[in-house]
Amino acid sequence: MLQEKFSSYVRERSLCTADERILLAVSGGVDSMVMLSLFVRCGYRVGVAHCNFQLRGREADEDDVLVEQQAARYGVPYFGARFDTLAEVAATGDSVEMAARRLRYGWFDKLCDEHGYDKIAIAHHADDSVETFFINLIRGTGLRGLTGIHVANGRLIRPLLFSTRREIVDYALANKIPYREDSSNASTKYLRNKFRLGIVPRIKEISPQFTETMTSNVERLTSAQSFIDRGIELIRQHAVRTEGDRTVIEMSLIDPLLPLHFVIFELMRGMGFNGEVIDSLGRAFAEGHGSGKRFFSKDSVAYIDRGRIIVTPIPDDESCESLVTPRTERIPCGGGTLWFEHADVDDIDELRQPPTVALLDEAKLSYPLKVRRWSEGDAFVPFGMGGRRKKVSDMLIDDKVSLPDKRRQFVVVSGGDIVWLVGRRIDERYAVGSGTENVLRIRILPDDDL
Repeated sequence: MLQEKFSSYVRERSLCTADERILLAVSGGVDSMVMLSLFVRCGYRVGVAHCNFQLRGREADEDDVLVEQQAARYGVPYFGARFDTLAEVAATGDSVEMAARRLRYGWFDKLCDEHGYDKIAIAHHADDSVETFFINLIRGTGLRGLTGIHVANGRLIRPLLFSTRREIVDYALANKIPYREDSSNASTKYLRNKFRLGIVPRIKEISPQFTETMTSNVERLTSAQSFIDRGIELIRQHAVRTEGDRTVIEMSLIDPLLPLHFVIFELMRGMGFNGEVIDSLGRAFAEGHGSGKRFFSKDSVAYIDRGRIIVTPIPDDESCESLVTPRTERIPCGGGTLWFEHADVDDIDELRQPPTVALLDEAKLSYPLKVRRWSEGDAFVPFGMGGRRKKVSDMLIDDKVSLPDKRRQFVVVSGGDIVWLVGRRIDERYAVGSGTENVLRIRILPDDDL
């Protein structure tokens, strides 16, 4: 039964053809092992890619063995990779989940390019999509985030989204498909598991058909988002124009009865601005006090001028300055976001942090702080360099920073002092020490981690 549903789903959604080569991401868990079986039984040309993130010791090594053996049993190519995930976390300051995601998808793309695979198949199923709905709901991602997991995105496909986990497990048991249970799936340390193990089972006690109902809801939300996307595209064609290197949004050409804040967000979402910046611009426009303010992305600046929103490249002499108060949580910075957190020194597990994280002695700071691009003449006392004052320009030369990246280099300033050369080094005078009680922790988050 599951095989027939799988075959129909792949065909009706045009996920792949019999002529294409499909790279299957197989972890050894029941979902991906069943996906491998279904693809082979349906006659597709496949290869197997397995990642060992070296986070679970012997258990992960045993996953390697099982997946490689099963690929050999089916007579399909096997590719295995071992990643030093914790080293990646230490180097970038990312979460384990974000680092692992970047490592595996980068490797999958490389395999496709080197070995001629057309698609990458991931074994997400209907329950995963429902969990994603709730995760995005509490994160406040808006309607787009409530459309669950997409069945296809570029060469990435998810051919099991039609199926529940229960159906997948039943198929594995009926067909004697070997699989392994990841012990981390039983831990509520991860947000997804909090929903999977705690919240969703309780809802299912009330509504046993909850997964099926939510799958239908997500499909309706996806249709609504498609309708909105089409409407926004029509508005874009009517009210947005390009003049040389600048983009002009003529707000007077947009129906004022529409939710203009939402329309602005959708029109600017693809221009490189993160959500926080677009929200601030939208509020400023609606309240009529945005004239003269600047709103920044990594490479562009937007401003309001006589009922228009104008987006241009950032001038070389633009400081991109933002103010930080003790209540500030986020500030856009060079294409990412600076996240500000206040903590007791006893809550800091490790004082040595990657360059993407700054720990500063809160008592030594003077608010409001400033976040701005560096300028010629800036200098500070780099941590770990013997207390010697050094120019920012010399630090960037020593670090062999390219000219485009120099233009995107930001600093955090307290009073007249640079306390952090963002992403590189803090000022030694503001470092956490033996007398520190309260810490300001600043992290660089890429926009896709918000």
